[in-house]
Amino acid sequence: MAAQAVLTVGDLPDAALDAAAQFHQVWVPAAKREGEQGAAAVALVLPHAPVDHTDWRRASAHDLARAMAPIRVNLVSGSDQAAVAATLAYLSNAPGVTGHYCPVHGD
Repeated sequence: MAAQAVLTVGDLPDAALDAAAQFHQVWVPAAKREGEQGAAAVALVLPHAPVDHTDWRRASAHDLARAMAPIRVNLVSGSDQAAVAATLAYLSNAPGVTGHYCPVHGD
């Protein structure tokens, strides 16, 4: 089975609408390329953001997973690198988990 591709999203604009627009312009095509190149799953790691970004992130995870099926797609965000790494490890071994936005927190 092909591995999970992990894309680390760089800084996004502070405003939720601007961040969503940049994500869809830059990172959605990158995720689709990973799928076309044989990844079984794609995880996008986003920087921590305020709560007003939650809706577009959750909708993006759902829509990307539907568009890219059977490739699994999930979004992870957080500033605690250990929590992000643990979530990515879980997702890489969870064949039934797709379409989720996973904001993570440390201890």
